[in-house]
Amino acid sequence: MGALLIVASKAADTWLRITALSRPRVLDEYAMLADHAFAQPSWLVGRVIDAAGPAPYAVLHWVYIELPVAAMVVAVYQLRNVTVDGWPRHHLMRTFVVLGLIGPLIYLLFPVVGPIYAFGAEGHGWQIANYWPHILPPAGFAPHALPFDDITPRNCMPSMHTGWALLVFIHSRGGPRWLRCGGTVWLVGTVTATLGFGYHYGVDLVAGAVLCLTVEAALRDPQRGWGVRRIGLVAGGATFLAILLLCYRYLAAAMAQLPLLFGPVILGALAVFVAAFFARPASVKLGALSTAPREASFTLGDPR
Repeated sequence: MGALLIVASKAADTWLRITALSRPRVLDEYAMLADHAFAQPSWLVGRVIDAAGPAPYAVLHWVYIELPVAAMVVAVYQLRNVTVDGWPRHHLMRTFVVLGLIGPLIYLLFPVVGPIYAFGAEGHGWQIANYWPHILPPAGFAPHALPFDDITPRNCMPSMHTGWALLVFIHSRGGPRWLRCGGTVWLVGTVTATLGFGYHYGVDLVAGAVLCLTVEAALRDPQRGWGVRRIGLVAGGATFLAILLLCYRYLAAAMAQLPLLFGPVILGALAVFVAAFFARPASVKLGALSTAPREASFTLGDPR
């Protein structure tokens, strides 16, 4: 797993460089306007962390950068008996890798650099103005694609840190208490850091969560086959993600003008999708960490 993470890290660095070179313009104005529907959480959390001082910042920064280590801890626990029982049908690393393959493709469709770069001091002259995190940008304007440097990665949409942290949370649910607590801490800490450090907009996090749940729904419990429920979750998640991206791109101004409409509708739809994902049969334990391979008990036509 260590070698896999090293290879994945090198591939990710190369891909991020490609996003910067191939997408000279970014859609941060669209993301910022759409985020008015969620009350601009990056600006809000950014001000809180700035006021909290260096200690909370250091803790959150450590949680943020050590997310791969948290994933490895959960994966090692899942695979602890692999030499005796064989490889489990599903484990965290499968979804972790698939997310890493799919998510970056969306970077090219919706290139975004993040509020600290497009609206903050880290833009190094390319930013619109130094708004983040203390001054909220105006909402009443037509967004445009902005030229940006060829160094900063366009890796905000969707938030892969959010997706991976949510995956760690899901797969830690079937473990002992210390693992469940760790999964919760990493999810909360990662979400707080992604917003509070200005790396992401709230809309990025919603997209990252939907992508994570969709991919996990496709890969988990392979022994159950592709029944109606799995197909519905995967198709519904993919459709939801596509609608989100279209709204962010073409209805960003409307989302800023009508936040009390778009915000509750999107968050309500997300809550329904999350509830559908976790509403599993009682016989299947969420985030099961059993390492024993199981025989397939359901077929493709199974309505469950």
